Amino acid sequence: MKLSDYFSEQNGFIVFTREQASRFAKDIAGDYNPIHNPDSKRFCVPGDLLFACSVRKHGLSEHMQLRFSGMVDSGIALDFRPTDAAEFPVVSDKGKEYLNITRSGSVTHDAERITALTREYVAFSGYTFPHVLVPLMAKKAVMINPARPLIIYESMEIHLDTLDFDGISLEKCDCELNVNGKRGDALLRFRFMDKQGTPIGTGLKTMVLSGLRPYDESAMDDLVETFHAAKIEAA
Repeated sequence: MKLSDYFSEQNGFIVFTREQASRFAKDIAGDYNPIHNPDSKRFCVPGDLLFACSVRKHGLSEHMQLRFSGMVDSGIALDFRPTDAAEFPVVSDKGKEYLNITRSGSVTHDAERITALTREYVAFSGYTFPHVLVPLMAKKAVMINPARPLIIYESMEIHLDTLDFDGISLEKCDCELNVNGKRGDALLRFRFMDKQGTPIGTGLKTMVLSGLRPYDESAMDDLVETFHAAKIEAA
């Protein structure tokens, strides 16, 4: 994964085009969420791309939490310049905050380890829909609007026991969906394993599902089919 293919850097600020962000979502994350299509009216840069840029610029800490506070469109210049702060916002050149990062513990800037963990974490996004979210929605008897599916990345956190790993993989753990009216909060838990299969950390990804309605198996099947068709077309 050559991350620099998916952004440009100008005077210490990082800028994404819609095409770059969309290619990252599809080619790297396997994420075919319509809001990452270049022509989407509600387009936003994938949160996983923001995470990848964060650890590239600030290093990978043993404990990290990222909270997304705004949807990043193309052309927005974000300040990812290094800092020693334990908590800091990622703001645009206009001063608007889009991301807040909290971190603690040791830090590594080892490119191979950062790339390995980023690849595993980002690939989890491609697995999330339909493999994780659809069963969760079915269990709660709700679903997103198939005509305007909206799933937004709210936050993520990772907790590593060590940064001294040689090879790493990610394994899904217990996940749940909490429903409040037309909103759903999906809590997606996972653990990191070293190449011997020993657990070396845990993590949590939180996503917001909007416009919930009663579950319709036929409509959901059509939505999943559309997802797979888009994936095949992009291959």
